[in-house]
Amino acid sequence: MSGMPKLTAQGPAASRAALLRIADVDCLADCSGVMFIPGAQALVVADLHLEKGSAFAQRGLMLPPYDTQATLAALTRVIAHYAPKLVIALGDSFHDAQAGERLGMESRGELKALASGRDWIWIGGNHDPVIPDGLGELHSSFTLAPTTTGALTFRHEPSPALLNASSAAGEVAGHLHPAARAVTRSGSARRKCFIADGSRCILPAFGAYTGGLSIHDAAFNGLFSEGAIAYLLGRERVYRVAAAQCL
Repeated sequence: MSGMPKLTAQGPAASRAALLRIADVDCLADCSGVMFIPGAQALVVADLHLEKGSAFAQRGLMLPPYDTQATLAALTRVIAHYAPKLVIALGDSFHDAQAGERLGMESRGELKALASGRDWIWIGGNHDPVIPDGLGELHSSFTLAPTTTGALTFRHEPSPALLNASSAAGEVAGHLHPAARAVTRSGSARRKCFIADGSRCILPAFGAYTGGLSIHDAAFNGLFSEGAIAYLLGRERVYRVAAAQCL
């Protein structure tokens, strides 16, 4: 591994986020796995998969039933940090169509409290064609123009074709749960990551019981230009590695 690039923190040592630009819009890739868009005061999160543990329990696969609480606690912390005016949840926010029936009153109350005083956009995913009653409306996609020259379209699944960097709107998506492996001082590390080029970004899955799919998997074929960058999540910062150089 001696010839492989090592992880390099993006931004100043005190910063928890890396700056990336999508379709002329400045975005922050936060080490928690959310994206923050300063120009719109918008926070974007993908693949919460709330109530995944209870869904598995119904099938006899017993996991500790604390994933929803852990995910909401992490989301509460990052919302408190950024104080967004808008939250965009990129789909698969709930693990299945029956998640609302299993969602406890405390968790439902936490979601309502998080949405209080701000706009909240739920985008539908393949796991959540509906969302629990009383939590808002579902959208198939959402477009935001934070600047006079840049716009972003948010959807669950990335569109299949490579985007033109000069197109009017960039794309921000989830669904694929990107992860990457890179060399560290002690060997190598595999981390959830953002992957982005100048026209598209796919966010890591945020949920407590969500894994990661290698950015070299065939599912990512054709989605990014050769200059794509992986932004690996560290405990306190984000590490920037050329996607082609990830293991």
